[in-house]
Parts: sequence; structure tokens; C-alpha cells
Amino acid sequence: MARGRDWFLGLLLLAAAGIFIFFIASIFFGRTDNDDGFELSTGRRVGLIEVKGVILDSETTVKNLERYGSSQDIAAIILRIDSPGGGVAASQEIYEAVKRVREGGKFVIASMASVAASGGYYIACGADTIMANPGTTTGSIGVIAEMLNATELMQKIGVRFEVIKSGKFKDTGSPFRPMNEEDRLQLQSYVDNAYQQFVNVVATERDLTTEQVLKYADGRIYTGQQAHEIRLIDLLGTYEDAVDLAGKMGGITGKARVIKPPVRKTTMWDLLFGDIEQHLIRLQTLPVLRYQMIF
Repeated sequence: MARGRDWFLGLLLLAAAGIFIFFIASIFFGRTDNDDGFELSTGRRVGLIEVKGVILDSETTVKNLERYGSSQDIAAIILRIDSPGGGVAASQEIYEAVKRVREGGKFVIASMASVAASGGYYIACGADTIMANPGTTTGSIGVIAEMLNATELMQKIGVRFEVIKSGKFKDTGSPFRPMNEEDRLQLQSYVDNAYQQFVNVVATERDLTTEQVLKYADGRIYTGQQAHEIRLIDLLGTYEDAVDLAGKMGGITGKARVIKPPVRKTTMWDLLFGDIEQHLIRLQTLPVLRYQMIF
């Protein structure tokens, strides 16, 4: 009886050890962050870089833009955008990377999918040509900063939050005290500055005056057709039209072949903790600027 029990315990320990080894291996060997894996077929190709969902981070997109921008095998780049926007800084970093690639002599075509609004539109402005479907949702030129106010709830449950701070604005946006007029004015200035940066980019890249941009930059959304009429985009067309245009701009004869960057492997770590970053951003209590469409 004791032998049977010992054998069973040994089997459980062996299984637990195997699971632990698999878990550790998936974390350290399943990731491909430092692994190029960037093999290109011979001949000139069109490179496809996709920006999907809320823009939270710029690192991967910027890295892929730099790789394609410096590759002799890539004749042109399609930036396929299906995003309602996201963080101001992340959107700006992608826009700057697109502009560097374009100024380096590589053609970049922004192809808008279902949605390319706010920060999604911001990064498209760095391209040589912006193309959208007639029904694409775009525009939403503006900035938003949202904060939670839980003061009434805290009072009802009898909880008081004490703060020691170095300056009167240090806890601006705290959910644990009401916003006063000075807070509101300071935050409005903060938002207005980021908004003016957005307007300046659109005016510069779309060859419009600031006054022209301001007529359309009140946060409203447009269809691709409406955006074309007011010169926020260059052409109406599908993804396939963007591929054809990229091939022509890159000097490729015949049908252009499209390649994509390698996709990082999903690890056990991703499955367990992959959404934590997004959850933390949603729960963020400090004022964070976003170029993002709220729908």
C-alpha cells in the first residue's frame, strides 16, 4: 500500500516538474523579440505592416518600419490601418517612423480598413498616399483625457483618502477628490497642446491651412468618401488597389508580391498574462492623453 502511494506521489511530482519546465521554456525560448526571423524572398516586394486595434505601444511597428525601410528587397510599404487610435505618444512615434521611411526614399501607402480614426489617422498622415474605402470610418481629429471620480462612493462607504503632495497640481486627476477649476484649466491646457500638435501635423502633411483643418478637427468622424472630399485622404480604393499602387510606385512590373513581418510566437506567458497591460491602461487613474475615437 505504501509503495503504491509513493509511486503515485512520485508520478505527481514528475508531472509537476514537467509542467514547470514547459512553463519556463515557453517564457524564455518561445519569445522571438530578439530573433530577426526576417527572411525575404529574392526580388523586389511590397512590405505589409498592419496596425490593428487600440494603439498602446509603438515598438514592434517602428521596428518593422525600420527593417523594411532599410531593405533593398522592399520596393514600397503598405501601412494597413484598422484602428480607432490610442495613446498620443505611441501614435506620434509611429507617425515619425513612417515619415523617416518616406523621407529616406521608400514609398509608403496608408491603406485604411474599417476604421482608421484619431491616432489611426495621425499615423496615416506620415505616408506618401492615404487610401481608404468609401465606407471607412476616419477623422476623429482630437484629444481626450478621461478621469474617474469616486469621491461620492468613498463617502458612502466611509473611506477617506489622505494625500501629502509637493504642489497643488500633483494629484490633479485623482479619483479621490473632486476636480476644482484650477485643475480643469490646467488639464484643458494639457489637452489643447496635444490637440494643436495633431492639427499642425494634419495641416503640414495634407497641405492645408490651420484654419481649414480646424473646420474638420472637432472630433467628428467621416466616411472615406467624405474625407476624400475635404482632402483628408488622397484616394478611394481597396486593399488590392493599395497593393497595385505600391507596386507601381516601387517600380515593380506585373503583380506585386506582398510579404509580412514574422509574427511573434504566442507563449504560455502571453496566454496567462497577455491582457494585463490593456487592463491596467483601462484602470489607469492618472490623466493619459489619447488620440482615440470614442464610439
